[in-house]
Amino acid sequence: MQDKIRVLISEKDIERKISEIGAEISRKYTGRTVHLICVLKGGAFFMCELAKRITTDVSMDFMSVSSYGSETASSGNIKIIKDLDESIEGKNVIIVEDIIDSGRTLKVLTEMLQQRNPACMEVCTLLDKPDRRVADVDVSYTCFNIPDEFVVGYGLDYDQKYRNLPFIGVVEF
Repeated sequence: MQDKIRVLISEKDIERKISEIGAEISRKYTGRTVHLICVLKGGAFFMCELAKRITTDVSMDFMSVSSYGSETASSGNIKIIKDLDESIEGKNVIIVEDIIDSGRTLKVLTEMLQQRNPACMEVCTLLDKPDRRVADVDVSYTCFNIPDEFVVGYGLDYDQKYRNLPFIGVVEF
C-alpha cells in the first residue's frame, strides 16, 4: 500500500537553508577544520549536503546509536551501535542530526562525547520539534522548526522507506 505524503518543506527551501547554515559555519570556523559527526542513518543526507557548503576544511565521521529498542519513544538510554573511527580530542566538533525530537538521546550523546575532550562541540540539525522537547539540549544551528507530525524524506524514514525523497513530507496515515 502506498502512503500519502504531503510536502512540508520543499527541496528548494531545504537547499537554501543548508546553504545559509553552511555559510554561517564557514564564517565562524574560518581557517580551522570542522569535524562533522553524522548520527546515522537519517543524518547522512543532510551531512553530505552541509559539508559541500562549508568552505573551510572539513573532516567527517559517523556514529550510530539506538535509544528506542522495541519501543516507539526514546528511553534516553543509548546503545552505541557504531562508534567513531577516530578520536575527537582537540577537534572542533559539530554533531549533525536529521531531527531532534525529545532531545533525550542527543543529551546523553553530547555528554558522552564531551568526555572525549573536543576543542568545542556544537549541534546542527535539519529539523527540530521543540514541542516534543523533554531534555534540555543546546542546538547551535537549526534549519527548520516543525510541528509535531510524522515526517519522512531527506534521510528520515518510515519503516526504512522514503529516505530518498528530496523534500520533507508528512505521512498521512
